[in-house]
Amino acid sequence: MSVVACLENVSKTYGKDNLIVKALDEVSIDIHRGDYLAVMGASGSGKSTAMNILGCLDRPSSGQYKLNDYSVEHLSDDELAELRNQKLGFVFQQFHLLMDATALENVMLPMIYAGVNSEEREKRAKEALMRVGLNERINNKPNQLSGGQQQRVAIARAIINKPSLLLADEPTGALDSQTTEDVLDLFDKLHQSGITIVLVTHENEVARRAQKIARFKDGKLIELSKNK
Repeated sequence: MSVVACLENVSKTYGKDNLIVKALDEVSIDIHRGDYLAVMGASGSGKSTAMNILGCLDRPSSGQYKLNDYSVEHLSDDELAELRNQKLGFVFQQFHLLMDATALENVMLPMIYAGVNSEEREKRAKEALMRVGLNERINNKPNQLSGGQQQRVAIARAIINKPSLLLADEPTGALDSQTTEDVLDLFDKLHQSGITIVLVTHENEVARRAQKIARFKDGKLIELSKNK
C-alpha cells in the first residue's frame, strides 16, 4: 500500500537561546493510502503540531515531510496554499463556515480557488452534500442548521477537491453524544470509500473508530498501534 504522507525525523522548536520549546522531537511516521489514524495525547504532547505540519499549516524545524512522495517543507507560502487546496481537506472543531453563504456556496468555495468552472462547482457541491446527507439543505445558511449539520457541510467542503489526505482536528468536540455518533458514522463511510483520514482526538470512544492510534507525549510519538 502506497504512502500518502511521511514524517521523517521531524522536529519543531519554538523560541531561541534559553527559551527553546521542542514541540516535536524527531517524529517519524508513515500514513498509507486508505489509513484511518487517530492521533491522541495530552495538551502539549505535540499532536496538534504534528497535525499542523501534516496539513502544511506549519513547517518542520528539521527533518522532512513528504506528501505523495514529494518533499514539501521548502515550498513557498503560495505553493503551500495551493497544495492545501488541491491535496488536503480540513475539518475542525469549530466549523469555520461563512455565515452569510448557503451550504452549497460554502462547499463550492475551495473549487473557486482551484479554478473549477461554475457549472462544475455546483454539480460537485450538490453531490458532496448528498454524500453527507444534506441534499435537502443546500440552500440553508449555517444559522438555519444544527451543529451536526454544520459539521457535515464542513466535511463536504473538505472532500470536495478529492484530497489525498483528510485531516480532522477534534471534529466532534463541539457536538453532543448522539450527533458525535452520526458524524463518526459519516467518517466511517468516507474511510470505507477509500479516503485517507487522520483524526486528532482526546476521546477514547472516538479513537476506537479508527484503524490505528498514534499516541504522543512530550513531543514524541511513543506508540503506534492497531485497533482490534
